[in-house]
Amino acid sequence: MVIGVLALQGAVSEHLEMIEKCGARGIGVKRASGLTGIDGLIIPGGESTTIGRLLEEYGFFPPITEISNSGVPIFGTCTGLIVLAKRVRGKHGPILGLADIEVERNAFGRQVDSFERDIIISGIESENEPFRAVFIRAPVVLSAGPEVRVMARIDEGIIMARDRNYLVAAFHPELTPDLRVHQYFLKMVRERKEAP
Repeated sequence: MVIGVLALQGAVSEHLEMIEKCGARGIGVKRASGLTGIDGLIIPGGESTTIGRLLEEYGFFPPITEISNSGVPIFGTCTGLIVLAKRVRGKHGPILGLADIEVERNAFGRQVDSFERDIIISGIESENEPFRAVFIRAPVVLSAGPEVRVMARIDEGIIMARDRNYLVAAFHPELTPDLRVHQYFLKMVRERKEAP
């Protein structure tokens, strides 16, 4: 299994390390041509308007939409969640508009308002064991379409969900030693590869 990590901004090396620890091969994707031959794609955190502009400038929009339409699983963390969303409240940069969710950027405030919290994520391995989630200028999902499976929420809103082949998290699972979120994404990738 080859997992591409969009390498324009954000915690690219941390995601690659998590993928390798889970037993898959990770590659940094800096050009749209790098999407060829990958089995899954991770869009990491960063600054959403910047990443949206870079995706547009480097011609990523058509090929990401193409691989997503073919069923390739895509995992967006923090900014990746915003870029994948169909609807973003307030001012924002270019988005892919693929996952049926409405998002609010910087829902918890500025960088200085970053925090960690134990959450419960349904569907992952040992789902009753808390996952220590790291929130950095995090977005929140305000609403989700009828086909979207909500996997984790806190008082402020939905923080992890799955819509078909899209997985989104408002937090940074790559900044913890806990592999379970990445293992869940790799399970999505494996199931797609094994499907008839």
